[in-house]
Amino acid sequence: MDDARPLAVVDLDGVVADVRHRLRHLEGRRKDWSRFFAAARADPTHPEGLAVVDRLAADHDVVYLTGRPAHLRADTEAWLDDAGIGGRPLIMRPEGDRRPAVRFKIEQLRQLARDRTIGIVVDDDPVVAGAVRDAGWPVFEATWERRDAAAEEAVLEAQEVDGAT
Repeated sequence: MDDARPLAVVDLDGVVADVRHRLRHLEGRRKDWSRFFAAARADPTHPEGLAVVDRLAADHDVVYLTGRPAHLRADTEAWLDDAGIGGRPLIMRPEGDRRPAVRFKIEQLRQLARDRTIGIVVDDDPVVAGAVRDAGWPVFEATWERRDAAAEEAVLEAQEVDGAT
């Protein structure tokens, strides 16, 4: 990484990884986290997200920031490699960290900003995007993963209430 280049901080789920096929494990009262996370290795890519990463890599150092738990690191790195966008720093939620995604991500962005300029943050979560904007960083909100209302509610609860993704 080149310290003179700004960082592009990119979320995974809903940005480069299409998670819609596994959201059914989060709907309803009983969430099946083990199946939800086990299915992550089979996520299709979002062509729009891949294009954004490619474009940003031309003049930014790309760093991935995800709410996925750290025990998925090997699978996530393999998925990124298979998608052709691996080999970049990957920041994941520590095991047992159940803070809302917005709190986890803002803290990580503040740590990154101590040493580097954050040029852009790409995220699909409107709560995270709003907090990033409020903190003073530019945001590109990924809107290409359309979800039905039940799936959107399940994701919001998972990210901001359960602090699990």
